[in-house]
Amino acid sequence: MTQFINLKEDIVAEAVDGVVAASGGRLARLDGYPHIRVVLRSGWDKSKVALVSGGGSGHEPAHAGFVGEGMLTAAICGDVFASPSVDAVLAGILAVTGPAGCLLIVKNYTGDRLNFGLAAERARAFGLNVAMVIVDDDIALPNLPQARGVAGTLLVHKIAGALAENGADLACVRAAAERVIAGTRTIGMSLDTCTVPGAPKEVRIQPGKAELGLGIHGEAGAQQVDYIHARGAMEMVAERLAEHMDTGKPHVALLNNLGGASVLEMQILAYELRNSAIGKSLHHVIGPAPMMTSLEMRGFSVSVYPAGTEDLMALKAPVPLSAWPGLSALGPVEVIDLPDGLRPIRPLASDHPQTRAFLKRCCEVFIEAEDDLNALDARAGDGDTGSTLAGAARALLGAMDRLPLADHTQLYRAIGLELSQTMGGSSGVLLAIFFAAAGDAASSGQSLREALNAGLERMQEIGGARPGDRTMIDALQPALEHLAEGMDKAAAAAREGANRTAQMDTARAGRSAYINADQLKGQVDPGAEAVARLFERLSA
Repeated sequence: MTQFINLKEDIVAEAVDGVVAASGGRLARLDGYPHIRVVLRSGWDKSKVALVSGGGSGHEPAHAGFVGEGMLTAAICGDVFASPSVDAVLAGILAVTGPAGCLLIVKNYTGDRLNFGLAAERARAFGLNVAMVIVDDDIALPNLPQARGVAGTLLVHKIAGALAENGADLACVRAAAERVIAGTRTIGMSLDTCTVPGAPKEVRIQPGKAELGLGIHGEAGAQQVDYIHARGAMEMVAERLAEHMDTGKPHVALLNNLGGASVLEMQILAYELRNSAIGKSLHHVIGPAPMMTSLEMRGFSVSVYPAGTEDLMALKAPVPLSAWPGLSALGPVEVIDLPDGLRPIRPLASDHPQTRAFLKRCCEVFIEAEDDLNALDARAGDGDTGSTLAGAARALLGAMDRLPLADHTQLYRAIGLELSQTMGGSSGVLLAIFFAAAGDAASSGQSLREALNAGLERMQEIGGARPGDRTMIDALQPALEHLAEGMDKAAAAAREGANRTAQMDTARAGRSAYINADQLKGQVDPGAEAVARLFERLSA
């Protein structure tokens, strides 16, 4: 996979300098490149307990992103997924530790334990008061003698950091850290592995599968499971966490993006977490946000901790760090009534078998063409024309019993209202305008053909598209012009208009207007194709 890097050997050094340069003067780094890469608080006066953490790079924003007032005092940055050296850790300790002492917060990996542990011993030989805690929050591998330290480490950083910032002594800060470690449990899931810079990507997780309980260094998970949707993924994670929770106590959840999940996906996972089997035990949430990542791994993790009043205060304490998303109450979704005048007034439903059958046929055309239209749109747009039309068709089928099928004037308006609420994008708005204007025209006594043409004129007036602009208008206008001659003539005109769009190398309206000529030439506009298919089916 192509990555935004320069030389592999310079990745961490350049990333550290990038973080420091963009900190607004809050951060500095120690000299000693390339072997010593330590990010620390600028202007630290050593009067309070120092908190030092770190480990391999590739977990950004951890750990350097959490250096600042109220959290870490220094972060030691190793190579990607590799523990920093003893000298680097010692340099960090010596740079920030004063009479109040220092707490090392270490994730439970052999390299980190050994290097941080030896550095602590050497620092004590200098007469410094250094304590160390080991985070082991991962529950993925129950038979592992020493559980790994993963995203729950951030809860330790925040709670211990708040106490240290308020002047607590080392014994108090260490005790709080150990309490949080003892109560925190984490498990993650991913749909794909990550790519270590300079190394080939390991293809381990096949399509349709997810890995439950994988490590933050790309280690294989406890098991591969079938993946269907976000709900099922969160159910599996919640089930494993519930085994380690006293669900009668209120918990804080930390919802962590492992690096490659989109913001939209993480918001859906937050929704599923709230509705999961452990949702009622979760009173607060941190995130969703990327906090302890694994490069670009397309996954997430959930950490839970039964935070008491003092812990909640520490988690709520403000910090000047953009990487820390803050603590929020996790509660029901508040729904506020629509303002007066916006709640739709629906006409009385009525049935008309012929109209019902006609509408059903129209909807079936778009549902059957969904994949074809998406594929066509993907060549010159964002690949969703088929899904947009099919979604609206399914919604219309579901609303059939609410429609005034026996009153065509009201039916046009009702269809317009339904499309405005269920059909996304500009096409939904334009078709809603089309049917609303057709309804207005029909109410004034105009014929079916005249009403539809009135709808077309209004849609062109507001949308701005004309024949030749490479839109659905190129098929819809000729179809309506020939409708009085019969459906066969209308279908032939629609097909001819749609095919003509394939020779247009410039779109002057719609999303295709942003696409270059080479991508457009030879491709039928998907909206025009949809209109042509509709008329062809109706004429069959």
